[in-house]
Amino acid sequence: MRYLGTMTRLASSSTVPSPVAPSPDRVLIWFRSDLRLTDNPAVVAARGAKEALFVFIDETNDGLRPRGGASRWWLHHSLESLGRSLAERGQKLLFFKGDSRQIIPALAKRCSAGRVVWNRRYGQPERDMDAGIKATLKADGITAESFNGALLFEPMEIRSKAGGPMRVFTPFWRACRALREPDQPVAAPERLPPAAATTPTDSLSLSDLALLPTRPDWAGGLRASWQPGETGAAGRLADFLGGPLRDYGENRNRPDYVSTSRLSPHLAFGEISPRQIWHATEAARMAGQAAGSADDIEKFFSELGWREFSHHLLFHFPTLPKTNYQPKFDSFPWEENPEGLAAWQRGRTGYPIVDAGMRELWETGFMHNRVRMIVASFLIKHLMIDWRLGENWFWDTLCDADPANNAASWQWVAGSGADAAPYFRIFNPVTQGEKFDPDGDYVRKFVPELARLPDKFIHKPWEAPHPIRQAAGIVLGQTYPAPVVQHEHARQRALAAFQSLSGEPL
Repeated sequence: MRYLGTMTRLASSSTVPSPVAPSPDRVLIWFRSDLRLTDNPAVVAARGAKEALFVFIDETNDGLRPRGGASRWWLHHSLESLGRSLAERGQKLLFFKGDSRQIIPALAKRCSAGRVVWNRRYGQPERDMDAGIKATLKADGITAESFNGALLFEPMEIRSKAGGPMRVFTPFWRACRALREPDQPVAAPERLPPAAATTPTDSLSLSDLALLPTRPDWAGGLRASWQPGETGAAGRLADFLGGPLRDYGENRNRPDYVSTSRLSPHLAFGEISPRQIWHATEAARMAGQAAGSADDIEKFFSELGWREFSHHLLFHFPTLPKTNYQPKFDSFPWEENPEGLAAWQRGRTGYPIVDAGMRELWETGFMHNRVRMIVASFLIKHLMIDWRLGENWFWDTLCDADPANNAASWQWVAGSGADAAPYFRIFNPVTQGEKFDPDGDYVRKFVPELARLPDKFIHKPWEAPHPIRQAAGIVLGQTYPAPVVQHEHARQRALAAFQSLSGEPL
């Protein structure tokens, strides 16, 4: 896996003038997963201040999951974009690295900030960390405020009739829709408070964070595929509303089409808020500028709803990325299969739709959602490999890696999660490919060694007669791998394993 080492230089080493009493007119804005100025509640909270400091920390706190390689690449460019936006308004983004539990209180105290503001995150380590920082700031006489900058509705707002968390998507989303219309987004400020006189002069540079891959530089495909940052997010949304939203309800399952919004990385880094997406879609619909029908728009909104549901689950079940939501899956007979895992990671399983998805992921840091389900099902149910190993790989290679979405989705496919797919749903990678990539365009793009195969055999090259394979330049086991497992055998093995689980019947 891609792993980028951390630096040891900490922000607390920065030199600033001797501290004086905290000033209520001086505010510190701490950016985290909210790298935008539009509809950013923490930025809005700073408007009344006379001086401001804008801060980002590359956190190395114990208990926080280190970012994967693709996320770190995206983060660099997103921070670069945010820094430009601040500079256009006469401000500067300050960079630090280390334990935020030490850095934020120390920085606020030494810079005489009377207030510190940030937007909330919903994992348990992040919540515990925030609570500790708030307590430290309060003891120092500094006000700390946090806001919802990431969700339409916060996890604690949605409750079952019994007062507990929701465990099934449909009633959860129905409750969200009944609660209220999502709040209107707030425009980006034209002006910001000037830099504080006590601003540190020796904070780190963005390059000091060492977020980009260098030896080797594997990010060429990411650079060709994405424009990280708030401007890129806005452009992506506009393009989607004017085009792929049309027939979204049907075409969103087609990886061979430009059929989805591809906003997930921008959402993961907070370059756009779900409120912006919601209301921009509604405004386009009301103005007759949205390409999609009412049903297409509702289906698109429900995808935002799944993101909300994933965060709801993470908030109420904080071990979701590590442990089975349903404990009876703890006895599942996972297999040690390093060769199978490596074949899956490299897109060398012998099943074209699976290999295309895994190669798309490695090349672009993204994978179409339908294909994510197919490749996850293949790893779990064909290869009998623990879903956590797949979740780890996605965490490292996805630009949109998100602790809630990633874990909830993998557990959904495994059958171990909330509102999970039934255990007997075992995707046939051949029929899935034939249904959702009927002309083989997606496979041909990412598995070019199969490009000359006729459509009839593009998803099952082992069935092509020898003369056809020979004409296409394919030698199974050499130019393209033979299937690592036979589908029907794998299906029966998986069914037997699921049915052997102890506890209540599946």
